[in-house]
Amino acid sequence: MNINSINFENKMLIKNFFKKYSRFLSIIGVISIITLIMFYKILTPKEFLPIYQPAEVNFKLVDSSLQHIKKFHKISNFNLVNQNGNNISQEFYHNKIYVADFFFTTCPSICPIMTNNMLKVQEKIKNDPNVLIVSFSVDPKTDSVAQLKKYAKEKGVDDLKWNLLTGDKKQIYDLARKSFFVAEIDKDSDSNDIIHTENFVLVDPEKRIRGFYDGTNMDEIKNLISDLNLLKGEYQDLYN
Repeated sequence: MNINSINFENKMLIKNFFKKYSRFLSIIGVISIITLIMFYKILTPKEFLPIYQPAEVNFKLVDSSLQHIKKFHKISNFNLVNQNGNNISQEFYHNKIYVADFFFTTCPSICPIMTNNMLKVQEKIKNDPNVLIVSFSVDPKTDSVAQLKKYAKEKGVDDLKWNLLTGDKKQIYDLARKSFFVAEIDKDSDSNDIIHTENFVLVDPEKRIRGFYDGTNMDEIKNLISDLNLLKGEYQDLYN
């Protein structure tokens, strides 16, 4: 028997083997791939967003009475009024993820940019019942309920997703300085000086700060939207 005959027979044996057991081998292949994927998911650390504490935030943004705190910080309760004249408290955001900012309707500089960028966030979350938006007016004397309603209509604010809040100025300013950490505190300035901040803040269902973003920067908005999806993953058991 020559070498060519042997090679031919070997090829036929291999061909017949694969033909006979092709289905079995395919099943083994699929099981192997699924097993590898499962092991990869198990061995790959799950990514979590940081939980920001006062001691970890730029000290210029944190009230001096809180700068030493390293754990357990949560957004304080509030009781304000939205663009529809409804009382809104922290309870409205119970078990919700939300994005917060501070603005005023007559602001000619950064606020229009921030509002336009927040509208992009609104578009991304419009069909998600577990994510909301809140904007606190830092000029509540001017920003009456009627003024906020007018602004909301002009800008395309969805009342079901986004509250524009007005009310007691001290309460709002304390929230900015002692809860959300968005306003630089200058010891030489008056406590009543208007707060002007570009920061968006991501808050989880446990009222903890999970991210800070420049609301005038589109790249930062993309990061915010990405982090929103990541944060929802952390709370999938709550929302399923």
